[in-house]
Amino acid sequence: MRLHDPLALLLLVALPLLWRWARRRPPALGYSSLDLFRGTGGGARARWRRLLPVVRLAALALLIAALARPQLGDEDSTVRSEGIDIMLAVDVSSSMLAEDFELDGAPANRLQAVKDVVRQFVEQRGGDRIGLVLFAARPYLQSPLTLDHGWLMANLDRAETGMIEDGTAVGSALASSVNALEASESKGKVVILLTDGQSNAGKVTPEDAAKAAAALGYKVYTIGAGTRGVARYPQIDFLGNKRYVPMQVDIDEKTLGMIAQETGGKYFRATDIESLRNVYAEIDQLEKTEHEGLVYLDYHELYPWLAIPALLLLGIEVLLAETWLRVLP
Repeated sequence: MRLHDPLALLLLVALPLLWRWARRRPPALGYSSLDLFRGTGGGARARWRRLLPVVRLAALALLIAALARPQLGDEDSTVRSEGIDIMLAVDVSSSMLAEDFELDGAPANRLQAVKDVVRQFVEQRGGDRIGLVLFAARPYLQSPLTLDHGWLMANLDRAETGMIEDGTAVGSALASSVNALEASESKGKVVILLTDGQSNAGKVTPEDAAKAAAALGYKVYTIGAGTRGVARYPQIDFLGNKRYVPMQVDIDEKTLGMIAQETGGKYFRATDIESLRNVYAEIDQLEKTEHEGLVYLDYHELYPWLAIPALLLLGIEVLLAETWLRVLP
């Protein structure tokens, strides 16, 4: 059962005002004082007449409920939807500050570019549980697997270089991502690992982490982010001014390719924002897993069961007010 227009129920807030209106009736005749009639009391009709505003209010409440259009699903169908578990491993070492990408016509560093592209990727994976591991010299689980993608992206937005000791622990980052997937019961488990350097830290080697992921049946896609050759790297001088120095781009493509090959994934190189978007778009197309679910296709309208009694109550109220419970003059 569902409400097609649930906002209509907000009209119920106005019922107290309608109650005051329903009880109010302008006097038929004006008198300077009614003290002479206080002891006479009212007859049976006067007592019954007090119920007329209640009848009117009940009718209005039923009409408002009818406007919300309650519906009952009576025909269902099994449909297929897509959903897998994905761990995103994102490098936040200091080299991610290199400005060899461009966003909206302005220079952007690698981390800014990754945040923008990952947001678009996540928006297209509505049925997936996605988690986030940030890493530099060690990994940090920033977000466990979740369907709350807004919360996930808020955690990615908070990611900054310098929040973890500097370095690049590719093996430990992959191992941490694998551990985060172990509790999952999904048939599809994927790690997307992005880095812009060479593994030079961590307690787990990339080779051992890749073998562990392969043994568990997890597929790993690796991405090397950064232009080829030399990139602009910002530095702050002793006067507090920002200047740029050339930085050699040194991505260990051999190791990243080995990880992808060992786990049945694929290695990508992203040298600019467009190629980075294409990488995530290709992964989006490669990783599709179907799940079955129950969806109602046909709904019966229930509002007549509310509207008809409401109209009957209004009719009864008008009939009684104009006949047996009529007030003269």
